[in-house]
Amino acid sequence: MTAGGLRFTVSAAAIVAVSCLVPLYVAAQNPSAAAMPSTPLTWAYALNTPAPPVAQAPPEDAGPKHVPGSNAAFTLKETRDAFGPPDWHPGDHPPMPDVVAHGRKPDVRACGFCHLPNGQGRPENASLAGLPAGYIIQQMADYKNGLRKSSEPKMGPPGIMLGIGKSADDAEVKAVAEYFSSMRFKPWIRVVEKEMVPKTKVAGWMFIALDNGMEPIGHRIIETPEELEQVELRDSASGFVAYVPPGSIKKGEALVSTGGGGKTIRCSICHGADLKGLGNVPSLAGRSPSYIARQLYDIQSGNRNGPWTQLMKEAVAKLSTDDILDIAAYTASRMP
Repeated sequence: MTAGGLRFTVSAAAIVAVSCLVPLYVAAQNPSAAAMPSTPLTWAYALNTPAPPVAQAPPEDAGPKHVPGSNAAFTLKETRDAFGPPDWHPGDHPPMPDVVAHGRKPDVRACGFCHLPNGQGRPENASLAGLPAGYIIQQMADYKNGLRKSSEPKMGPPGIMLGIGKSADDAEVKAVAEYFSSMRFKPWIRVVEKEMVPKTKVAGWMFIALDNGMEPIGHRIIETPEELEQVELRDSASGFVAYVPPGSIKKGEALVSTGGGGKTIRCSICHGADLKGLGNVPSLAGRSPSYIARQLYDIQSGNRNGPWTQLMKEAVAKLSTDDILDIAAYTASRMP
């Protein structure tokens, strides 16, 4: 791929290194455990495959990297710094608070590393841009109090967030909430109904497309980078495509807009008619379907709690895994 006048190539294996600061020891120490998911939504809870031995890892390219639309240059090592992530597009967000730009060693990573400086996020975490400040503060309190955890304990990013939630102080949480809530969430996920999808593998806690053909989508959503090389470099302007089963958007619309004949409650009651939020209730429109599915399942399975989460218990109680898929497909397809 050519960008900024230089040619670079990042191997698919390198995406593991991009998230190398995520706790990979689970997979490395017990590969069989990493291959056995705890939830039926394996497409939503992406689990890394064991990393190759260090002796087999390709040598790292130490030269400067570039992405389209940016004059910045970072080395691969710099793009992997959880306490100083790359800011490729400093003009597309306000000045970052120190906790967003650098975090606080050793326990609080820079929020911009995982969620990106503009808060757009990635499939393995949340898009924070445009969420109400009060909502963000409450979620951090839920992490701190042990009320919010993942239904898949082998998935690294939720575990990291739990640790950050316990370590961040009130001033840091307030700064993060005010910063990300001040920005507008931009279109980020291209949703495509498709019967056949690229074969994929998991690396960096997300699905990446392979070059060896297609396969039926089945009962899955496959969310993958539009431009793998740019996502590997943590480009905050490079989004994702979500392949969803044919008909899932229409079925999800019926559940969201009518309640599906008693299966759930109309989402607009709390999340607004356009699913763009209401007060401190978060927006759903255009957000990662993988993330939305995880949250619905976590609430249903009792792993996500907290005072506001109790309002969702009735809404998710009767949902099947296919219902969760359909709702996630529909909400992701809406314009944020």
